[in-house]
Amino acid sequence: MTIRYSRWDGSQQLPAFDADDVLDALSDDLLAEGDIRRALQRLMQRGMRGTRGGDVPGLRRIVDRLRARRQEELERSHLDGVLDGLAERLDEIVEQERQGIDQRVDAAEQSALDAPPGDEQDRARLREHVLRRTAQQRRDRLDALPPDLAGRLHGLRDYEFMDPGARDAFNALTDELRQQLLQTYFQGLKEGVAGLTPEDLDGVRQMVRDLNALLEKHAAGADTSADFQAFMARHGAYFPPGLDSVDDLIDHLHRQASQMASLLAGMSRQMREELQQMMDDLLRDDRLRWDMARLAGNLQSLRPELPFGEPYPFSGDEPMGLVDALAAIDRQQQYDAMQEQLTSVRGPDALDGLDRDLLRDLGGDDAADDLDSLRELTRALEEAGYLERDSGRLELTPRAARRLGMRALTDIFSRLRRESLGGHPLPTAGGGGEPTDETKAYAHGDPFAVDLNRTLFNAMARNGPGTPLRLSPDDFEVRRSEETTISSTVLLLDMSRSMLLRGCSTAAKRVAMALHTLIHTKYPRDRLYVVGFAYYARQIKPEAIATLSPYEFEYGTNLQHALMIARQLLGRRAGGNKEIVVITDGEPTAHIANGQVEFAYPPTIRTMQSTLREVGRATREGIVINTFMLERSRYLSDFVDLMSRINRGRAFYVEPERLGEYVLVDYVSKKTKRVA
Repeated sequence: MTIRYSRWDGSQQLPAFDADDVLDALSDDLLAEGDIRRALQRLMQRGMRGTRGGDVPGLRRIVDRLRARRQEELERSHLDGVLDGLAERLDEIVEQERQGIDQRVDAAEQSALDAPPGDEQDRARLREHVLRRTAQQRRDRLDALPPDLAGRLHGLRDYEFMDPGARDAFNALTDELRQQLLQTYFQGLKEGVAGLTPEDLDGVRQMVRDLNALLEKHAAGADTSADFQAFMARHGAYFPPGLDSVDDLIDHLHRQASQMASLLAGMSRQMREELQQMMDDLLRDDRLRWDMARLAGNLQSLRPELPFGEPYPFSGDEPMGLVDALAAIDRQQQYDAMQEQLTSVRGPDALDGLDRDLLRDLGGDDAADDLDSLRELTRALEEAGYLERDSGRLELTPRAARRLGMRALTDIFSRLRRESLGGHPLPTAGGGGEPTDETKAYAHGDPFAVDLNRTLFNAMARNGPGTPLRLSPDDFEVRRSEETTISSTVLLLDMSRSMLLRGCSTAAKRVAMALHTLIHTKYPRDRLYVVGFAYYARQIKPEAIATLSPYEFEYGTNLQHALMIARQLLGRRAGGNKEIVVITDGEPTAHIANGQVEFAYPPTIRTMQSTLREVGRATREGIVINTFMLERSRYLSDFVDLMSRINRGRAFYVEPERLGEYVLVDYVSKKTKRVA
């Protein structure tokens, strides 16, 4: 791999964050619940700030941007003029018909005047008379048309036009309206205003009947996979590509049908009744009207949980025609669907299912870029080796656990420096040591790590050069060594339900991780074991502490079982300090007798005695027990006082948020050193 460096010219952009930033932002939620997927979900919802000064907006900010954009569109237009364009076109058709009538009458009159006298002129005048009477009947019909659009459309459906152009324009208008109505449900109908042929309507009728039969069979719980394939093979041209099941088809149709319902719901009562009457009239000539109503009922019953026909509060100044109104409602539904997807994201994989192009169209380039940044969060963790997938599940790696532990350790010690917390010193203990570059004259009891050069130099300085070289005891120098303690520690972590309910579990987990990191990085020869105890006790790998779930915190406080396991673990290590650190918020309420767990609250004498017997065994084995109490209750204080008297360990009462400071100071204080 070739790496090239160049001068920064201000145009290059560093990523707003790195994997460490992401892991740090996850840590609090991760420790609280132990679920990496839920922690990522919360992080994606709220966003984060990178250490390089760049923000990663969360899904909430994207949703806010969508809401602002949709509000702008709602405040731009209104639905009051949806029928105005149709009314104007219909007025133009009526006016064209009136002009056509006048032209026909004028032409008949002129024809009668131009006809030669005699029978031909008489026939021409008769035709003129009949035409004038017919024309007057047509004018009377036109004058009697209702003022509302639906009534005028209805009146003209049975009207016999005298002007061919007006007749063609009216047929085109009604065909266009019928087409728009059907396209509200179905795609694939003919474009333009050429008109729906009888064959087209026959196909629509049969498709709607077959569709209702399919949906009703599906609603009955029958397997409709084969029926769906047969239906789409016959009628697939009416629907968009990408529908792979009956449920996909239902979702699509529900959304389409809801558009017209939303349009009706957003109109005034008068306009709604007028449009509804017009729609019914357009389909009055066959069963299609009833089949469409049946379809709407089937869709609502199949998706009762989804909104249907929700009105959208358009309140702007720009009027919209019917087509534009349906398109605007469709866009509002897209806003609804996108917002629902964004707010229901439950993990990083759900981000890949979001339509980035649609989000860009609805929310702009910034929204699409924000989505890209959120998708990058998980990829950054995986590329850094902090996150891995196991059969589709996301899991933290040991490397991530060490990083979280180091963060907890850094946070705890930073507070120690600020607050100047005192230590809890112990006498120096342990054997062995680390050699240094310094030497000293040998004294009785020192390790015989002879520095040969210094020893020979001392002999030559005393006797002078020459051979043989004679050594005396005073010539010997040995290398100095730093003597440090070697410790084996078992951390007993109370995992009872009360720890969770009192908010102590996160602090305890943080301390366990910090201790593990401290030992792993600073004192690699030491050993830390972690044992969780509730109804019973079990050993926990330090790397798994971060992902302990709240569901693993159970009823019971079986300290006796925890002490038994701790003694077994410490018994494997020879020499050095052996210590048990207990973090608990309550007195023991369970113990093991005859291989069975006995639980009782308030605790029984037998539980107390069984636990104290384990304390005595640990004391005889040279194990020190230090207890950190997170709850100041009389029963717990009395029990811990008995433990301390037997074991001569120490007991502390601390607030959960300061637990780490006391535990870590106590541990580090035993790492004092002396120069031999």
